[in-house]
Amino acid sequence: MLGSTHGTFTTDPRRAHVVACGELPPSAVHGKAGRPLTADDLDVSGRPLHADVPDLDRFFRPESVAVIGASDAEGRPGAGITRQLIAWAERVGARLHPVHPTRQAVFGIPCSPSVAELPEQVDLAVLLVADPLPVIEQLAEEKVRFAVAFASGFAETGEKGAAAQARLAAAVRSSGLRLLGPNTNLNAFEKFRDDLEGPAIALITQSGHQGRPLFSLQELGIRLSHWAPTGNEADLETADFISYFAERPEVGAIACYVEGLKDGRAFLLAADRAARQGVPVVAVKVGRTEAGARTAASHTGKLTGADAVVDAAMRQFGVIRVDGLDELQDTSALLARARAPLADGVAVYSISGGTGAHFADLATEAGLTLPTLHDAKQAELHQWIPEYLNVANPVDNGGHPVGDWRGRRIIDAILDDPQVGVLICPITGPFPPMSDKLAQDLVDAAEETEKLVCVVWGSPVGTEDAYRRTLLGSSRVATFRTFANCITAVRAHLDHHRFTTGYRSPFDEAPRTPSPSFRKARALMRPGQQLSEHAAKQLLRAYGIRVPREQLVTSAAAAVRAAGLVGYPVVMKASGPQLAHKTELGLVKVGLTSASQVRDAYRELTDIARYEDAPLDGVLVCQMVERGVEMVVGVTQDPLFGPTVTVGLGGVLVEVLQDAAVRVPPFGEDQAKAMLRELRGRALLDGVRGAAPCDVDALVEVVLRVQRMALELGGELAELDINPLMVLPRGQGAVALDALAVCR
Repeated sequence: MLGSTHGTFTTDPRRAHVVACGELPPSAVHGKAGRPLTADDLDVSGRPLHADVPDLDRFFRPESVAVIGASDAEGRPGAGITRQLIAWAERVGARLHPVHPTRQAVFGIPCSPSVAELPEQVDLAVLLVADPLPVIEQLAEEKVRFAVAFASGFAETGEKGAAAQARLAAAVRSSGLRLLGPNTNLNAFEKFRDDLEGPAIALITQSGHQGRPLFSLQELGIRLSHWAPTGNEADLETADFISYFAERPEVGAIACYVEGLKDGRAFLLAADRAARQGVPVVAVKVGRTEAGARTAASHTGKLTGADAVVDAAMRQFGVIRVDGLDELQDTSALLARARAPLADGVAVYSISGGTGAHFADLATEAGLTLPTLHDAKQAELHQWIPEYLNVANPVDNGGHPVGDWRGRRIIDAILDDPQVGVLICPITGPFPPMSDKLAQDLVDAAEETEKLVCVVWGSPVGTEDAYRRTLLGSSRVATFRTFANCITAVRAHLDHHRFTTGYRSPFDEAPRTPSPSFRKARALMRPGQQLSEHAAKQLLRAYGIRVPREQLVTSAAAAVRAAGLVGYPVVMKASGPQLAHKTELGLVKVGLTSASQVRDAYRELTDIARYEDAPLDGVLVCQMVERGVEMVVGVTQDPLFGPTVTVGLGGVLVEVLQDAAVRVPPFGEDQAKAMLRELRGRALLDGVRGAAPCDVDALVEVVLRVQRMALELGGELAELDINPLMVLPRGQGAVALDALAVCR
């Protein structure tokens, strides 16, 4: 299949041009540490195929630390920071060396006057100076591996600050050291609890304050292992820390607060590494609303907003996107500690029929499966629950038994059902002693099962012993305060394991060498211009995408001859490089059945084009294709991720329907099919109201061929729009009836 072609890299002058023009990130030429990338490291577009994982062990656990600009002057910010770093170094067993040009000692520790006079080579330098740039070269000479810059006044302040940050980043790249910051803080050097067990959450935040709720999870007994406050990401970025944390055996989940991604490909490679390792990544990504309108000639460009691409890219590589910090902490905590599900079914167990029904509605609406328990299981439960109560799922116990063993027997019986992988017990408020006994029975059952047990403790107080001691004291029960967060976390848990089971990285199958189609297509490109429909269709034909029988003519007589060859009825269209939406201008004539109609149509089309001052390369006389579903398939360029591929419902109402799905190459057939499942109008392809099912396989093949085009022509193709792509009945293929292409 064209979308999954393999090959070996051959030198392509196109790549040198793309890189020289600055259209690829630095990581597409060198690794993060400046290592030149080899043939096996790059796909056909010149982008990297492997995450460059930094060894951050000596950043988080250094043997020696230098504090540049250390101070013990009371009342000064530097003194408080120095004091905190001294305490942190003692906890991690690192030797700390203050550096200050005029001080003999800081807090009683001997002080070096400069970096060059440090008593030993250090792993980490913490820069408490207003301008870190002059220090970078000194650190490089002393072979310091890592540095942290707290200073602000860089890209966050505007154009002048961005230029200063660019100079700092360039100095870091040439130095060989790795830098955290600037505009970061002390979160990496917090005091983490070391008395908690089990898999941990590793935290990455661009804003330190936004990580506080996650850090506070330790007070609820949930372990945190690392905190990376990335700041402005002049060098080390979110992707670096995801790649590193994904390899750490103690990390059960990675939680991220992201304000902006620095390098889209690096982020996807990091997410891919986490998916390969089965480590869930949960992220809040701000910026769901797009500031400012986006100018695009094609329908596809108008369908694909920046956040839609981010959202699709995260979903494509298994990153679980949530909205709030409360969702981030609850979902991360569950995913870090929960074992792989044994089944997808969710059972709801409550002491109130109303509570169970309410929770079941919300869970089902969110996509969770609540299987009806078999008759034998319901009969078993009715041994301990009155016959008049519903136990089909949700299970209504009418009041959890307090005085004997029956309550625990009910819970065990539900968990024993092979359909059930998750048991959720919503407790809307404390009702001692019933809620106390229920909480204890749930904890005891959770300790003896491989299945996930969740409790929603709805009390607004949260000081009850059943909650604080019993539920939070168990590492096997996932406890929530709201229905919504519980449902979000459980759905993420099940989705994550479905995603990672049998996960195959698309980067392993990405094409590395140009196809024969590329050479044909490149000859058609006209830099900076929009191609005519005729030329755009030649581009599609070069990649094996079917177009109608058609001829380009420049006279009425030639149009009549062409219609005879194509076969009546025909469609006639004006074809020129400046015509984006011909229907609105009256430049399309449909259903012509005679020579006289063809002659009249030719004259009318050329007259309109002259009136609109639209130069033509001719008039297309096309085969008329009627039966099928109109779709749109296209390519746009995203400033973060590069070329993206979109598929959706097409035709003249494409922008009204706004029913589209997007992916970032590379992706395989499974993702192409997943795009179709995301469409609200997916049922049209299956056949509705007596219509025949469409050739979905042919549509998927077109999507994959367009992806190949996006990869190979990404440096030269700004936009591509196939609209409509007529998807014919099953077995008959798909035909591109119209196409628009804009060259970069």
